[in-house]
Amino acid sequence: MSTAQSNATTLMPGVNVRAIVFDLLAIAFIYLVPTISHMLSIKLYLLEPMRLMLILAMVHTRPRNAYVLALTLPFFSYILSAHPLLVKSALIAVELSVMVFLFYFLVRRIHSLAAIFASIWISKLLYYLLKYAAISTVLPAEPLVGTPLQLQLLTSAAFSLYVYFMFRQHRKE
Repeated sequence: MSTAQSNATTLMPGVNVRAIVFDLLAIAFIYLVPTISHMLSIKLYLLEPMRLMLILAMVHTRPRNAYVLALTLPFFSYILSAHPLLVKSALIAVELSVMVFLFYFLVRRIHSLAAIFASIWISKLLYYLLKYAAISTVLPAEPLVGTPLQLQLLTSAAFSLYVYFMFRQHRKE
């Protein structure tokens, strides 16, 4: 990395400006999703904006930053908009953290396309198992699947293709 690039991404040693700016934009985006949804009369949350921001972080920032976002975005959303419920925020934080872990684990062993797709769906399966337990105990009125599975498959495919093309581009550079 050149000195100019180094100076552009760090304020002080160990402080990554790119990650900080990305995190602030991710939080602002999550904060604005309900407002944008109302303005456009489109349920944007069905397109998994937290997962989108997390996948962008996984591709464009460091792994540590992806973990920070995975753990914090659901709670920032709850604090700012009271959505999703606190219990669901915790479940989503677990799901997203598992997705990050699985991706970084798998991408060293298998193709990036398979790694991201598998990490998304394995973490979703864990989420639905945990949500089922929560519905049985503390969220009795909550449906198990809120977003149609076909739409989840479509967004997973789109996110996976993005990761594939970004990793392919990085290999060419």
